[in-house]
Amino acid sequence: MAPVKLYRNPKSGHCHRVELMLAFLGIPYETIDLDMANGAHKAPDYLRISPFGLVPAIDDGGYTLADSNAILVYLVQTYGKGSTWMPEDPKTAAQVQRWLTIVADNVYSGPCAARLVKVFGVALDHAVAVRKSHDLFTIMDAHLAQRDWLAARTITIADVAAYSYIAHAPEGGVDLAPYPHIQAWLARIEAQPNFVAMAASPISALS
Repeated sequence: MAPVKLYRNPKSGHCHRVELMLAFLGIPYETIDLDMANGAHKAPDYLRISPFGLVPAIDDGGYTLADSNAILVYLVQTYGKGSTWMPEDPKTAAQVQRWLTIVADNVYSGPCAARLVKVFGVALDHAVAVRKSHDLFTIMDAHLAQRDWLAARTITIADVAAYSYIAHAPEGGVDLAPYPHIQAWLARIEAQPNFVAMAASPISALS
């Protein structure tokens, strides 16, 4: 089996969630770090793989796909069919999809956006991103007080999709200390076999 090629920025949470899924499934992979500062993500060769010029993207034996959550679905359906990573029960599957939507909306506009400001210098409203992060974390912490995982009784792609930006929220200046149930959930993910960490950045002043 040829390794799956993962085109990434090593400090992108979107990329890390794909690497985490590859590792959890035991899929051989190789990482290709794009020099995004010099426009590698806008080069014609890469745009044929990822037309919007975004990371991550994968090349699995000639099949290419961009968008991190879509890649998670593809990997599980291809290499983990029948596993609990993506439940088939309609109600549980709907809960997984619900959390993927929360990741694409609330996580993106909250802890992801706050980190974009502090780590990458992106011109976003940091105060708004921090407020959205705490709004999200308050709801998540209460949710996780009653259960170990976001969507099901076992870990699913919902947990993988949500993990990276929440674990690295302090790099964006968002304090996780008030959320013990989120911290316990992060620890459960980090205890999974084959867990791989994302490259760390300095911790910002927390709020």
